[in-house]
Amino acid sequence: MTSSKKLNQYFYINRGGGPKIEIIKIVGIALVATFLALIVKEQKPNFAFLLIVFVGCVIFLFLVDKIYEIIHMLEKLAVNAKVNMVYIETILKIIGIAYIAEFATQITKDAGQGALSSKIELAGKIIILAMAIPILTVLIETIIKLIPS
Repeated sequence: MTSSKKLNQYFYINRGGGPKIEIIKIVGIALVATFLALIVKEQKPNFAFLLIVFVGCVIFLFLVDKIYEIIHMLEKLAVNAKVNMVYIETILKIIGIAYIAEFATQITKDAGQGALSSKIELAGKIIILAMAIPILTVLIETIIKLIPS
């Protein structure tokens, strides 16, 4: 193995971009925003909060392409495995709800609204449970069919 390949392996250098470079970009943006928010917070705390929320949304939007790629890959796998797409769609919706609820929870916690953030978490959990009931029903019915009577 050449020395440049070793460096690439140890320092996660990926010349073609990819997830390793993307995380460095995201962390860099987040750290710059954090330092700016700390500086601005002394004079204008509301502006500092808006800066952090804006950067959080930018990071989320930066990841939308990756999310699309993951969803597309899971759909291909489901088609190849001949899995009913209704189940895959439901699971993807559940995952989406979990991420959105977590994102909103963190923003409300950053705003100092801990009580509201716990309500968002509760709402997310209840919606996830409601969406999972059809999958749980099919799972239980399958288990019951496998048990000899």
